[in-house]
Amino acid sequence: MIVLSGGTGTPKLLAGLKEIIEDFAVIVNTAEDIWISGNIICPDIDSVIYTLAGIINEDKWWGIRGDTFKTHERIKEMGLGELMMLGDLDRATHIFRSNLLRDNKNKTEANLILARSLGVRQKVLPMCNEDIRTMIRSGREEMHFQEFWVYRGGRPRIDDIYFEHIEDARMTKEIKDLIREEKNVLIGPSNPISSILPILSVGKMRELLKDKYVVVVSPIIERKPVSGPAASFMNAKGIEVSSRGVAEFYKNIMDVFIVDYRDEEEVKIEGVEVCKTDTIMKDSEKREKLAKFIVDLL
Repeated sequence: MIVLSGGTGTPKLLAGLKEIIEDFAVIVNTAEDIWISGNIICPDIDSVIYTLAGIINEDKWWGIRGDTFKTHERIKEMGLGELMMLGDLDRATHIFRSNLLRDNKNKTEANLILARSLGVRQKVLPMCNEDIRTMIRSGREEMHFQEFWVYRGGRPRIDDIYFEHIEDARMTKEIKDLIREEKNVLIGPSNPISSILPILSVGKMRELLKDKYVVVVSPIIERKPVSGPAASFMNAKGIEVSSRGVAEFYKNIMDVFIVDYRDEEEVKIEGVEVCKTDTIMKDSEKREKLAKFIVDLL
């Protein structure tokens, strides 16, 4: 199985999935990567790796459980500050990966080595090796996603969201091989615009998925995202903020659409099976139950 993932909703599902099956691979959004204090930060990939390694901070679904922030606080005291609050153990990850990149490894190679070093058995693959940047346009301002979401708390008005240099992104050999070998694809409940659209925009990914059996989990319940800025991004792209809007977004590539049972939106897409179940993954039991539901479908 292939899973397409962003950094919050889908890692929760991965936490349940790894308790049900072991044989799956994850293709992760890297358009939100950013260099801070001399090291590259890959927020979505790290959330996936930490989840599969069993060390994710489940209170936030980013960072490492029990981490400290002494280095970050010291840098701040010295007057420099950092765009993101980086934990000490988390920073070791960024240094490790960045040193591999400085040693002429590409992003795929570096992240595979990183995942193995933390005991992760599944392949965790960046969507491409090129540097892509998620940019937010707000009036006359343009800013990196991390400035918008982390530094400014998601407050600026969103007029547009786009992926800088996405036209230069090439599908890696590892992803091509994976898609050739696997027939089942799961798109988790990640933000469809900022997390999944960059992955679908690399090379011929969207076209290749049309030949796969694709299951999508809606991140919207009753016209509200479960978490994050999905509503603002969907509005900026002219997509209705509802499960119906999500279904329209994925309709040309998906075979099964999973909606939360509390969502009363009527979703009908020709050729797509719509299933309802509990998609709120508030604890390990709920995460495993949803994962099993999906595995049984596949």
